[in-house]
Amino acid sequence: MRLRKIKQAEEILHQHPKYVLFHPEEFCGKWKEVFQNDSPIFLEIGMGKGNFILELARRNPNINYIGIEKEQSVLIRAVQKMEENELPNVIFLPVDAFLLDQYFEENELDGIYLNFSDPWPKTRHAKRRLTNQTLLSSYKSRLKQNKAIEMKTDNRHLFEYSLLEFVHAGFMISKISLNLHEDEEDVITTEYEDKFIQKGNPIYFIEVKNEKI
Repeated sequence: MRLRKIKQAEEILHQHPKYVLFHPEEFCGKWKEVFQNDSPIFLEIGMGKGNFILELARRNPNINYIGIEKEQSVLIRAVQKMEENELPNVIFLPVDAFLLDQYFEENELDGIYLNFSDPWPKTRHAKRRLTNQTLLSSYKSRLKQNKAIEMKTDNRHLFEYSLLEFVHAGFMISKISLNLHEDEEDVITTEYEDKFIQKGNPIYFIEVKNEKI
């Protein structure tokens, strides 16, 4: 389904500076000051309408969460949910994940989530995938030692591609599932995930740890 663009989306998001930050590079290395605590910081890249990250934040009030979503029309839906039930441990960034090194210092993150990223199926578009070697290098440097990246997808090709890329980037595979909802209970889902489950699609899952030498 084609994304419906919302007119003046940026203007709408600017009306919520409490939890939407347009210039995260200004806070690189200072996220604990932004949250005003020393709690761990987890990042979701491509957070969509926010179901996953908001439920995580609700269940884990002693953890800070940052969600990146470059599609501003989509991010507005997450903002609307925050207005209904504000959570002090969530911040949204309407930016591009490919500039991650500008937003976070080395060893600043305690975990990264990649949920149902665009698979970019054509080989010539591989550099746009969120598990390409350039971005994996950024994740590795920004993650603390032995911390994890968790990835979910319904796309078998992206799953297999990412599995190989994680290994090539020096990550250690700690968990893997070819059908997450058969293997695990109480899985926090995204909006896309709910649709895939209803269709009977298997959800592929990888967790990798950042082992620094």
